[in-house]
Amino acid sequence: MISSDVAMAEGVVIHHPELVNLYGCRIGARTRIGTFVEIQKNASIGADCKISSHSFVCEGVTIEDGVFVGHGVMFTNDLHPRALAQDGSLQTDADWTVISTTVRAGASIGSNATILPGVTIGYGAVVGAGAVVTRDVPDYAIVTGVPAAITGRAKDAPAQTARVVR
Repeated sequence: MISSDVAMAEGVVIHHPELVNLYGCRIGARTRIGTFVEIQKNASIGADCKISSHSFVCEGVTIEDGVFVGHGVMFTNDLHPRALAQDGSLQTDADWTVISTTVRAGASIGSNATILPGVTIGYGAVVGAGAVVTRDVPDYAIVTGVPAAITGRAKDAPAQTARVVR
């Protein structure tokens, strides 16, 4: 389902519109969205991105231009999720605060990665498949593992950032 409150730029391709869930979000020009993707309200996807199937982009996530999101990538926006409020009632929007996440232009996120809230994934950075990102990823860094750690530099990194930061 694509809600009427989705702001979609020209040239967006949604492979199976009946098999996605998009509401209250912004999608940039020429971005491609795969099957079984959910993008929630107040999420923003830049131009020329690819969001692969079965990925979840929650409220508070900003993905800049030219980002690749692999299959089954999960973003989160709450460090302490609970079903119930302190008084035992079901939580509402008033019971928690969205923690924002940013993915900078040109980054790539491998399949089945999990991105915890409050992090920034830097320009041109690469998150390996299955990684769990718990802290900021520097520009052009390659991170892998659980929790994700820097294991290299992207091949297209500018010369001044070519060293591995540990």
